[in-house]
Amino acid sequence: MTRAFLLAAAVLLPASLLAVLIALAFGSVAIAPGDLLAVMLGEGSRLHDTLVLELRLPRALAAFAAGGLLGLAGALMQVLLRNPLADPYVLGLSGGASVGALLAMLAGLSMFSVSLAAFAGALLSTVIVFGLAHGTGSWTPTRLLLTGVVVAAGWGAMISFLLAVSPTAELPGMLYWLMGDVSHARNPYPAWILLVLVVFLALPLGRTLNVLARGPMQAAALGVAVRPVEWSIYVAAALITATAVMQVGAVGFVGLIVPHMLRLVFGNDQRVILPASALGGGILLTLADTLARTMIAPEQLPVGVITAMLGVPVFLFLLYRSR
Repeated sequence: MTRAFLLAAAVLLPASLLAVLIALAFGSVAIAPGDLLAVMLGEGSRLHDTLVLELRLPRALAAFAAGGLLGLAGALMQVLLRNPLADPYVLGLSGGASVGALLAMLAGLSMFSVSLAAFAGALLSTVIVFGLAHGTGSWTPTRLLLTGVVVAAGWGAMISFLLAVSPTAELPGMLYWLMGDVSHARNPYPAWILLVLVVFLALPLGRTLNVLARGPMQAAALGVAVRPVEWSIYVAAALITATAVMQVGAVGFVGLIVPHMLRLVFGNDQRVILPASALGGGILLTLADTLARTMIAPEQLPVGVITAMLGVPVFLFLLYRSR
């Protein structure tokens, strides 16, 4: 293990536990540390047990898993495209997954079918963005960014159309979900399974991704099968983005902020950045959801509002630096 890996683990693992504990303790009703400890030991009151174990814990775990998936997707895209502006939200993957999910919802399909539709939408968006960005030659950061922005705008128009033709009774819930909503996430375990699985599958590719980050020509010269690796990562990014969208809605900027900031602190070794991005994304979204629940309690803000307030200044700063 490298020194950077040990440092990242020493910082992010306790921070992850602290973020979950903060999510359990704070909300419209604050729980004292002693009462929270009593709940964990099975000695809490019935009210605190219900509040923590049945309401806040599943929500905190869902937010952490979704944030980890988005952070991991952003890290994969940024190293693959060698562009710090690459992000599932900016490049239209979240929009494609949202359109697929909304179409399945309007058709009255099962949740499994909705998940498949979200994955299909994210994968379609991936093919469109990267296919147009490559064109007949190699992609450039400007072409990629413009293509992603245009495709994301197209998905936004499609979402507006679907909302316009949707039944009036379903509009408030759909709008809130599109802005990012963790309140209905009651089964975080499929997202956790996928997050752990992708992290463990991506770790052996760390050296390959380090080589690929230097450019496809250099990677091919060193024996890397560039095209299979690229498309494997494209499909993985679409899958984990679709899963995150199904869990918490279209939350933006997590995949943009987290990998870039961690790269500034721990370096650019993907064997460190990939698991660190999973933990950092989980921490960010868990704390953002806690803030969304407490800012105007007992009312709640969409978690996407909080991440956008953080993400837009960072995006503009990165865009300014990329000049």
